Amino acid sequence: MNIDIVVKDVHKHFGIGDVKVEVLKGIDMKIKKGEFISIMGPSGSGKSTLLYLIGGLDQPTEGNVFIKEQDIHQLSDKQESEMRRRDIGFVFQFYNLVPNFNVEENVMLPVLLDGGKKKNYKDKLEEVLGIVELGDRKKHTPRELSGGQQQRVAIARALMNDPDIILADEPIGNLDSHSGTNIMELFQKINKEHNKTIVQVTHSHRAALYGSRIINIKDGVIFKDEKVN
Repeated sequence: MNIDIVVKDVHKHFGIGDVKVEVLKGIDMKIKKGEFISIMGPSGSGKSTLLYLIGGLDQPTEGNVFIKEQDIHQLSDKQESEMRRRDIGFVFQFYNLVPNFNVEENVMLPVLLDGGKKKNYKDKLEEVLGIVELGDRKKHTPRELSGGQQQRVAIARALMNDPDIILADEPIGNLDSHSGTNIMELFQKINKEHNKTIVQVTHSHRAALYGSRIINIKDGVIFKDEKVN
């Protein structure tokens, strides 16, 4: 099985005045293609920081992050931006949808930002809207949708460029339990049926159990890495 993500001796420090705050203290891990990883830990443990480093949204103080054997922090800004748009889909807790765009326009954003033309992506748009079961809502704006539906739009947007990797930061943290269950079932379906590597950060052990592996972080280090039965 191929390795999609390698994190090698990653440290992350922040400076607050004269004080150095160590958030990550030598993280090592490998994530195989097609795995569904849940990163758990208490607030301040460094789990979201780790996710942002994997996604190229932040730089490690020390160490390396490899996506498909490329050290992403050795890429030029342009190369790194292209990698994020094409190889990685992001899903966040608060959806980050454009309020005045309808569902179709929000989902198409990654394609348009990458220089694609809408007319060339009609089939792909229909496919991803079908995956998230929003084909009948494509002309609705976010304010006309429930929280769960808005998160489905965000997931469709993450899938639009057909990335191999989906990174999700507390994807059900803003949802009620029923909507959260539906979203986790959708992630599980995307992982199994479409062979996407998924890495989520979550506080919820229930949500973590939808994955294939749980990585527990505490005080900036991995203290447990276990498979889900």
